[in-house]
Amino acid sequence: MLIYLIGYMGSGKTTVGKKLAARLCYSFLDLDKKIENKYKITIPNLFTKYDEETFRKLEQETLHDTINLTNTVISTGGGTPCFYDNMELINKNGLSVYLKMHPKSLYERLIKSKKKRPLLANKSPEEIMEYIGKQVSERESFYLQSNLVIKGESMDISKLVESITNHMKQNL
Repeated sequence: MLIYLIGYMGSGKTTVGKKLAARLCYSFLDLDKKIENKYKITIPNLFTKYDEETFRKLEQETLHDTINLTNTVISTGGGTPCFYDNMELINKNGLSVYLKMHPKSLYERLIKSKKKRPLLANKSPEEIMEYIGKQVSERESFYLQSNLVIKGESMDISKLVESITNHMKQNL
């Protein structure tokens, strides 16, 4: 079984993914880290050296590589479900879980984050808040195609495991 965690950057996909994988005795894969290892370049450098379109193509190829895995929790990039046939591929090959958060909560997390986010580079705090709100609004239609929607601000890993288990039982 593959479990794909989706949601906007800063929603906690990697953190939740590691905890969820440990609880389920699954492997964990961070799609962005897989891209960095596969292509020997960091995501920020990929955006700088090439462009977002090139990144999205590499991201799609790497996502396709995941469908042959088993018992793995995969944290996707924030934009992964929104390009090409990615959301369809995710739902066809695994269970998708949307970690839904309010744009203001995302802003608070991202402003404090030590991780470089290429799409937020060179923006003022006001521009970042506006950008997050706009992007979440644009991406929500993709995110809401998920099998499960979980409120990210009050994430309870035990309840998430229970929801996933229940969903898997219902869809045997």
